[in-house]
Amino acid sequence: MWEFWHALLRRVTQLTAGLRRTWRRSLQVRVVTITLVTSSLLVGGFAYLIADKITGILLENAETDVLLRLTSGREYSEKQLRIFRQPQEAKLQETLDGTVNYLAGGGDPAQTGGVVVAITVDGHQGVLSPRTSPSVPDVNPLISPELRAAVADGQVAHQIRTGRLTGGRTTYLAYGSPVPTQFGQVELYYFVPLNRQAETAGDARATVVATGVALVLLLGLLAALVTRLVVSPVRAAARTAQRLSAGLLDQRMTVNGEDDLALLAASFNQMATNLQRQILRLEEMSRIQRRFTSDVSHELRTPLTTVRMAADLIFAERDEFDPAVARSAELLQAELDRFEELLTDLLEISRFDAGFAMLDAEPTDLVPVVHRVADRLGSLAERVGVPLELDVPGVPVIAEVDPRRVERVLRNLVGNAVEHGEGRPVRITLGVDETAVAVTVRDHGVGLKPGEEKLVFNRFWRADPSRARQTGGTGLGLSISLEDARLHGGWLEAWGAPGQGAQFRLTLPARAGDRLTTSPLRLVPADANLPFTGPRAGELLAIGPGTGGALAVGPAADGPLAIGPAPGDGDRAEVGR
Repeated sequence: MWEFWHALLRRVTQLTAGLRRTWRRSLQVRVVTITLVTSSLLVGGFAYLIADKITGILLENAETDVLLRLTSGREYSEKQLRIFRQPQEAKLQETLDGTVNYLAGGGDPAQTGGVVVAITVDGHQGVLSPRTSPSVPDVNPLISPELRAAVADGQVAHQIRTGRLTGGRTTYLAYGSPVPTQFGQVELYYFVPLNRQAETAGDARATVVATGVALVLLLGLLAALVTRLVVSPVRAAARTAQRLSAGLLDQRMTVNGEDDLALLAASFNQMATNLQRQILRLEEMSRIQRRFTSDVSHELRTPLTTVRMAADLIFAERDEFDPAVARSAELLQAELDRFEELLTDLLEISRFDAGFAMLDAEPTDLVPVVHRVADRLGSLAERVGVPLELDVPGVPVIAEVDPRRVERVLRNLVGNAVEHGEGRPVRITLGVDETAVAVTVRDHGVGLKPGEEKLVFNRFWRADPSRARQTGGTGLGLSISLEDARLHGGWLEAWGAPGQGAQFRLTLPARAGDRLTTSPLRLVPADANLPFTGPRAGELLAIGPGTGGALAVGPAADGPLAIGPAPGDGDRAEVGR
């Protein structure tokens, strides 16, 4: 039994969810539903007023007819009973009987329209008997005490009563009037059945209801047709826009007629044409720019090699030169090193832009990679007074990655941390779980201002352009690192707060091609003094690449809330802790 109710509840929940989804997604359904509901209320109100008015008119006509009969019957009864002075007089009872028979039409009420006439003589009970139409034994159940009291006081009164007189239960319009005589007052009652009026009112109500239902359905059909005329071009525009966004730039809407919808379609087509022209122009400019960058980078290789050979020769003989010339030789050597590094980065960026970058993944132990990066940057860290701290597992951490690219990412992250460390320790942490590996690089420098987490991966972007560089970087390191992480299907995320330093987290799938869902390390460090009251710009923002080029925000397994497009899926947002 419980399973039945559980299945029924699940079915109702699914149906409700489907109806809500249809209501949200379909403009036509909303317009038709609102039209049906509104028209039903209006038509229902008018139908009620019309039916009530018809019923009132029928009852008023019945009351007028009965009142005319009552007035005529009272005058006739008064004439017939005027000659009697005592209730014991002979022939008085016969006169009462004859008067009732005359007023009732002289026959059975079933043969005279169901009208029942009665004369009561309550003041002379025991002497005179009340008289009613033939075949009607008693009318007292239909005479209420209020009606009897009003008639006894000399008033003409009426009521609508339901009872049984000549057959089944029937609704009667009961009218009563006093009839003065020489021996006292008698009471004349007319009971007119309302069957015909009820049938007429029922027919009128049925006609009004049927007309109202037909009118509501016609209004709903009209609303559906009109809405379809408006919605169809909008849906066509939406489908065309989706195709345009998918890269099918030659898609256009069909223009029919010269009305507003045709103007909308023509304007949409013109917009699509302009967009296509601009996109093609931008693509051509981008292609030319990429080709120019690639060609210039390659062409600079030959003169750079020549200059490098000459500079190496001068640098090797610098001890024999004047001190100023020797210093110039050292500066020339340093700038050539930086220029060669910049040229290498430009070539790498051009390969990423052209889509020629390839991942050479192989099972790799990341522990030696982390140690190797720390050793290579140890001298730089020692020179600027920044201690390097390592927190790596004592067992191998194996993942299917490209070791060259991972090492380059870590060199960029650690180098930036050392440059911005302000003489405070930089901590490198390596973590692993069943599906992913992660490396965090934490510094305690000036940190990042709100919103800079969105800019830190941009090419040639610097948090403080006026600040002197210690490492002489090219400004492309984090951009290349972002592309390397995306090529692995991983995340490269940043966190920072003013005065609390920054932390970068690289998360890679343990098996090449897997999709990441979480990271084994927190994005926001545990020592960050941030009261959590909800996501705030610049404090709880994690930005990194997902597969397909989408920005990814990945929550740490036990870290604070991170909001943004889900990794590998640029169409939906992911919220996690």
